[in-house]
Amino acid sequence: MHPRVLRRHGEGGKSHLTSFEGLAALSLDALSSVAYGPEAIVVVLAVAGTGAIRAALPITLAIAALLGVLTVSYCQVIAAYPDGGGSYAVAKRNLGEPVSLLAAASLVVDYTLTVAVSLSAGAASLASAVPALAPHLLVLCVGGLVVLTAVNLRGVADSARVLMVPMVLFVVSVLAVIVVGLARSHPAASVGTSEPLQATQSFGVLLVLKAFSSGCSALTGVEAIANAVPMFRTPRVRRAQRTELMLGVLLGVMLVGLSVLIRRYHFAPRGGVTLLAQMTAGAFGTGWVYYACSIVVALVLGLAANTSFGGLPVLMSLLAKDDRLPHLFALRAERPVYRFGVVVLAALALALLVAVNGDTQRLIPLYSIGVFIGFTISQIGLVKHWTRQRPGGWVPRTVVNATGAVLTGIATVVLLATKFVAGAWIVVITVPLLMVLFTRIKRYYAAVGAEISRGRIPAVPGAAGSLVIVPLGEVDKVAERAIAAAKSLGDEVVVLAVFAQQADAVAMRSAWDRWNPGVRLEIVESHQHSLVGPVVDYVERANQDGRQVAVLIPQVEPQHQRYRILQNQRGILLAGILGTRTDVIVCTLLYRLNL
Repeated sequence: MHPRVLRRHGEGGKSHLTSFEGLAALSLDALSSVAYGPEAIVVVLAVAGTGAIRAALPITLAIAALLGVLTVSYCQVIAAYPDGGGSYAVAKRNLGEPVSLLAAASLVVDYTLTVAVSLSAGAASLASAVPALAPHLLVLCVGGLVVLTAVNLRGVADSARVLMVPMVLFVVSVLAVIVVGLARSHPAASVGTSEPLQATQSFGVLLVLKAFSSGCSALTGVEAIANAVPMFRTPRVRRAQRTELMLGVLLGVMLVGLSVLIRRYHFAPRGGVTLLAQMTAGAFGTGWVYYACSIVVALVLGLAANTSFGGLPVLMSLLAKDDRLPHLFALRAERPVYRFGVVVLAALALALLVAVNGDTQRLIPLYSIGVFIGFTISQIGLVKHWTRQRPGGWVPRTVVNATGAVLTGIATVVLLATKFVAGAWIVVITVPLLMVLFTRIKRYYAAVGAEISRGRIPAVPGAAGSLVIVPLGEVDKVAERAIAAAKSLGDEVVVLAVFAQQADAVAMRSAWDRWNPGVRLEIVESHQHSLVGPVVDYVERANQDGRQVAVLIPQVEPQHQRYRILQNQRGILLAGILGTRTDVIVCTLLYRLNL
């Protein structure tokens, strides 16, 4: 007989992603980058004059070739490391601890920046179409962040279903701009204000490298699928690889198509509009289609932040399992959601947005560096993987990954060199600090393991007497159930009653004697009208005689949420104080009402 495989709720079902849903949930960052990737190349080349802009096409072809290398590489990563983690998992297995921490820290930084940049870019694009929104960019960003966080707390599959329609509209819009634009003999319309382009730099290798590294911003997000393989339905590897291939083909076609359009009609930067807006107007004119496409672009730019919500919580869960982050980041809800990771990502992105007041341009110098560090580490790790294991076809695979490592390494160095003064220095400081944090957390968990002798067989436990203390205030059904439970837990049971009035103490003693449940009753008078303090003092004294002491706290809980605030919450307070001040066992017994 075959062993039965037990799966968590939603495993392989509606709570996980299909290939197409994965494209919507994890690829919007990469797909939407066509809105600014080609423009980043043109802006750099424009400083050498309009003639230099013709070099945008061969540079884009080089980026498309790198995209092909990365797509193939991450398909390999998905197969080799199906638990997710991307470059962190590759580095941990092949390059050692320090490099794996560098990869993890870089990805944490870049994923956080992706959320902030995507939301701020979307808000700015929307404000371009509706100028009245321009003074409220931060509010728009925060509103978008709240919506994305709420959707992702329900599950990545739910977010994918929400994002599927905007993704399809965006891809169709961009492809339509390319096809219709190339079918025209000349642009249908021109938008924006003309700006004279004066050559302030000579066209050379350094400028080409700078344009290449800037255009590589279009590749951010390619790694997200490999980081989030556990989010897919079974068979996970096949579905994730299919999604990675779809992303690579779509992104490559759109990048090259837009660059051909730029070269054919000599599109150059103009005031007040993006390059994609110019190409949209050139294809469709300035009618309703132009505005509809602009709104779709703005919406998808904002929603591209969802890629991070799919990738970073999974990465943080892997770090937590490796004792590099608090273990709570490895906890999953009933739906396959790492909610602590989602909330922390949202908080970090919110802090960034508030710090820059929702201004995209203040975030751009920090962007892309982290992900290209991850790209380079992943490629180098795969080279070592192939040369060490030498499976069939390892030589061409090694060549592909080595080429990718050289190209992404060059892009990383150029990005750091050109953006360092403008703000990249913050990333250079933050990444090592995160690495130190991961190391300190690992050291703490190692010390905990040593103190509790984890991994070693402990001595045989000896038998010890036990005492169960039950705080009660009156004789009723709650007392009956609490004493019955206490008798099953310990050798000796003591009921402790605290009263501020002598008459109440006498009444309790009289009722207890009439009931006679066979358990000793201790009554403590509290002249300060404090009920919690005397119980804690009594427990501390009882805990000094060497017995195992447990405190069983009965708590009445109504069925309906609206009534719970009406119940006495003293038991919760008592449990918290006992847990802080003593090392006794604290148990809560719920008596559920039908109200």
